[in-house]
Amino acid sequence: MNAWNAAESADFRGPLDVTRAATAVLDAQDTVIGWSPAAQDLLGYLPEEILGHHLETLVPAGDAWAEQSPDAALRSSQSRAVRHRDGRLLRMAVAICPLAKVPDGAGSLPARVLVAADLGAHRWWESRQAMLHGLATQSPVSLGIYDTELRLTWANTAYIQEVGLPLREFLGARADELYPDAEFMTEGYPRTLDGVMHQVIETGEPVLDLHLVGQLPSDPGTDHVWSCSYYRLQNARGQVLGICEDAFDITDRYQAQRRLNLLVEAGARIGTTLDMTVTAREITEVAVPDFASLVTVDLVACVLDGEEPGAGDGGVPTLMRVAARSVRSVRGAPNAPPADPHRVEYPPGSLQYRSLSSGGLVREEGTLVVPLRAGGTPLGLVTFLRDTGQSLFDAEETELADELVLRTAVCLDNARRFAREHKAALTLQRNLLPQHLPAQSAVELAYRYLPSDDRAGVGGDWFDVIGLSGTRVGLVVGDVVGHGLQAAATMGRLRTTVRALARLDLSPDELLSRLDDLVGPTTDDGVATVAGEDGTDDVTIGVTCLYAVYDPVSRRCTLARAGHLPPAVVAPEGGLSFPDLPEGPPLGLGGLPFESLDIELPAGSLMALFTDGLVEARDRDVDEGLEILGRVLSAHDRPLDELCDHALAELLPDGPAADDSALLLVRTRELDARQVAAWELPAEPTAVGRARELATGQLTEWGLEELAYTTQLVVSELVTNAVRHASGPLHLRLLRDRTLLTEVSDTGHTSPHLRYSASDDEGGRGLFIVAQLVQRWGTRYTPDGKTIWTEQAFPPRYPGAPRPDG
Repeated sequence: MNAWNAAESADFRGPLDVTRAATAVLDAQDTVIGWSPAAQDLLGYLPEEILGHHLETLVPAGDAWAEQSPDAALRSSQSRAVRHRDGRLLRMAVAICPLAKVPDGAGSLPARVLVAADLGAHRWWESRQAMLHGLATQSPVSLGIYDTELRLTWANTAYIQEVGLPLREFLGARADELYPDAEFMTEGYPRTLDGVMHQVIETGEPVLDLHLVGQLPSDPGTDHVWSCSYYRLQNARGQVLGICEDAFDITDRYQAQRRLNLLVEAGARIGTTLDMTVTAREITEVAVPDFASLVTVDLVACVLDGEEPGAGDGGVPTLMRVAARSVRSVRGAPNAPPADPHRVEYPPGSLQYRSLSSGGLVREEGTLVVPLRAGGTPLGLVTFLRDTGQSLFDAEETELADELVLRTAVCLDNARRFAREHKAALTLQRNLLPQHLPAQSAVELAYRYLPSDDRAGVGGDWFDVIGLSGTRVGLVVGDVVGHGLQAAATMGRLRTTVRALARLDLSPDELLSRLDDLVGPTTDDGVATVAGEDGTDDVTIGVTCLYAVYDPVSRRCTLARAGHLPPAVVAPEGGLSFPDLPEGPPLGLGGLPFESLDIELPAGSLMALFTDGLVEARDRDVDEGLEILGRVLSAHDRPLDELCDHALAELLPDGPAADDSALLLVRTRELDARQVAAWELPAEPTAVGRARELATGQLTEWGLEELAYTTQLVVSELVTNAVRHASGPLHLRLLRDRTLLTEVSDTGHTSPHLRYSASDDEGGRGLFIVAQLVQRWGTRYTPDGKTIWTEQAFPPRYPGAPRPDG
């Protein structure tokens, strides 16, 4: 920057223009030391041709210069002849005015400025001069000029007012003496005033809009922020004269921007989860250290359980400390939150007690207590504390704290509602899942159910073991896509439906077809709906299911699946396989058939039914999960409970995952030959008597003579109906398991119906009488016909049938 620019940055008097008028800067001997670009254009002199020449080179000797005071020069100028480079004399308006007095030691700073322009520009000069005069006396921007030793040599009125001291008391002081603790916040530059100024002087590169934070000599203890710019001053010969500083106090703007940034950060960082403890911790992380040196969050105890907040004894609720953060040590560890929520008590008269009692914000010295409220309901308290060296909470910062706490309260209330729903869903899920699976003669079983983690919410996986007629057993696993209360309720509805359909002795493929009718057609996004009781769509879901029926007499297992993973089967001698079971569509597509598969499972076979949450994870695909499960099941001779635990340890080593996980392990059994008696009979009237004889003889062999009379009535009625209404051979079978089962099979597909006969009816009473004599009865259909079955309880003192497991 040349000397005439330096003059513009100084306090001068006179009509100076640096763009439209010829401007020359003179030293104390009237030698030209500065030359403006406009002067070059108007008078033709290049800087190297005029710098170092006396004033008479421009203005010929002759008329003496009128002695002008600075004020007079400001008001008027003289019409003088000015010499052009080509020798022409130009008549111009000329003003020459001194700069303000420069203190001793200022070096070669300019002394006077000469400005020449055509006479028509005179009024414009006056306006320009008025503007520059205002810059020195009325501008809000603080201007200061420092010499090469960084000592203040000149300051405008704004600078003097900001320092708050008379100019004589700090003129000549170094910058780092005026602001000893000030630091620049802008990255990429030296942190101190001294460092930045030296950099500008050494490089000549100006720096703009550096943010400086510090305290004023007249106002210690209060931080101010300035936007500062620095320019090097030098003459045309390259001599460095000093440095110019302009600064503008942006404290209010900076604080407003800082508050806005804090709110933006709070919006992004608070409420990222539906965990109340995490949410409480997030506000402490946002507020410390930028807003406060210590922040604690206390929640009403019942809020942590998802309950509606309520008052405790004396109207003051019980509080639990859930989060704390400090720039210093909190409870023995820097920035460490409480390990677990713990109770805190505040004595009467404390700020927290007053806030709890009044429900309002309380501020005193460096402490600010803001209540957490949602819809007028108190959730807890947030306490902000500042060190004694920090400024106190002002009105704007109190509003900021209130806004931060309000946003946190909304997030906490959402988390509380989620916790309440999650707790209700868990309760519903536990009640809808099997509480205890009764022992079955057909299989030995073990199971594990691991709900998803809290982040995902309660899922809709389920499993069940259903005792069927003829000592058979139904095995089912299913998965309702989605999480939450609706998924759990839908799971319960489907599980109940499967149990009801299984009691009808439907084949697996037919059962899935019936279940598919309950799950409505899919929506446009491929998700199915379950119809509510009023016929409306209750909830959008996606459902998969696997259903299997195992018969311990024939050792046959019939399976069908609807979009579910096939089971894993391990033979008694070892060897893992996944049956090639037709997949079938997920429930809800409608119109597509399901297919069953029959496989033989020798006694001692191991079968695992599971949901995809067990074998699939974010970092593991299904195939890898199935391989791990196969390795676990290879130790098939181990107890089933150990295999279940080993499977969870290998597949879910970190505990609950993002989806529910269900695992049902069964080891098949075969009924002892001493428990089964079966005969084939012709479809003739004589078969009725023969059936009674065979049944009576078998009961005698089993020691069940007490049931002989009832069994004879049952056999007579069922065989008589088969002879009358069916064709082909008949089959009579007695099973001695946990009850006495009597079965009559024929080739017909018409099922008898229980009805009340009138007094004059000749028939219709037989099945009614049978139903009164037995515990249960029913019909199941097979591809070849149907089977009518009944169950009778053993006599009280009967030792029971030999158990398949020993």
